[in-house]
Amino acid sequence: MSDLAIVAEKLDAVDELAGRRAEFVLDTASDRAADAAGVYLDGNSLGALPAVVPGRVEDVVRRQWGELRIRSWEESGWWTAPERIGDRIAPLVGAAPGQVVVGDSTSVNVFKALVGAVRMAGEGRDEILVDATTFPTDGYIAESAARMTGRTLRPVAPADVPGALGERTAAVLLNHVDYRTGRLHDLPGLTAAVHEAGAVAVWDLCHSAGALPVGLDEHGVDLAVGCTYKYLNGGPGSPAYLYVRRELQDRFDSPLPGWNSHAEPFGMRTGYEPAPGALRGRVGTPDILSMLALEAALEVWDGVSVEAVRAKSLALTDFFLECVAAYVPAGRVECVTPVAHEERGSQIALRCDDAGDVMKRLIERGVVGDFRAPDVLRFGFTPLYVGFADVERAARVLARTLG
Repeated sequence: MSDLAIVAEKLDAVDELAGRRAEFVLDTASDRAADAAGVYLDGNSLGALPAVVPGRVEDVVRRQWGELRIRSWEESGWWTAPERIGDRIAPLVGAAPGQVVVGDSTSVNVFKALVGAVRMAGEGRDEILVDATTFPTDGYIAESAARMTGRTLRPVAPADVPGALGERTAAVLLNHVDYRTGRLHDLPGLTAAVHEAGAVAVWDLCHSAGALPVGLDEHGVDLAVGCTYKYLNGGPGSPAYLYVRRELQDRFDSPLPGWNSHAEPFGMRTGYEPAPGALRGRVGTPDILSMLALEAALEVWDGVSVEAVRAKSLALTDFFLECVAAYVPAGRVECVTPVAHEERGSQIALRCDDAGDVMKRLIERGVVGDFRAPDVLRFGFTPLYVGFADVERAARVLARTLG
């Protein structure tokens, strides 16, 4: 056993989150068949299955839908699920209750938030700034929102946003963590700069919620969106969420008004009157099956502090970099994730020329990460179910694969 493997065992022995691993389904047939590695480091794309979810979904399908049928809208709490589950997510992103509503996809919520932000900003502000390094869909939607609202779109690197802000700026759409590199952007500082310019701040939390403290209320974020299938482990395609700061809820004018966000949804009136509070972020009928699977998945967070998750995340990523430096031949990979803790999310991105082929071979050997074109190996560290022995083993298999 190597010195680093011994260190990993000692770190796992004192890990306060180690017991959470039992709450996930991790021992898959593919893991057992592949090189005895079985390390899942792709939770930043799709979180592992919480063990409670299958039974809960079976109850939703067989009893709530199969037996109670339409009565479940009231008797099983289907109707209030979007805001109820939103309140479960709220503490994970630093929000008080009543400000998060769950439903629709991240893309739809980005559209709602960005157009709503432009409408809040008012006339005379004719420019939208968007993170130039953003996930492509955010950029596509920002471009469409700019066309629809008659604004000009300007892509800007997050570090350059303060210098790009001005009297023309209506809204700014930024990612908390860069999906490729894992760089953590300065949400408090950038939000303050946006407000100083009189603009509205919209944040995409897809790669930070459930991995590190966000502090939406504390830092005065106006609007935020995020997915739930990464670090929140809600399952493939699980519904996203929209945060609207309480002080702005009366001014939030959604570009997608639906019967579910109407003040009197069953009144079937021809005129639209938005519901009070975050409920006006709803649109149509909630996707109950996936929404209630998400609600069950969020139970793994009971008794867990985001601060403890962040501390372990940094320890895991530090240890992975240490193992890579020790095991991988010098010069074979380049880390593109910032080393500084205040600039790092919960993933490590390594650049190598043959990254696509390397990741295929890693997965064959049981170490599951992902590849981002043209040359990035991306490894996500989900502290609730990834341990230090996993990290050491992954680095060791990576070195053998690269060799």
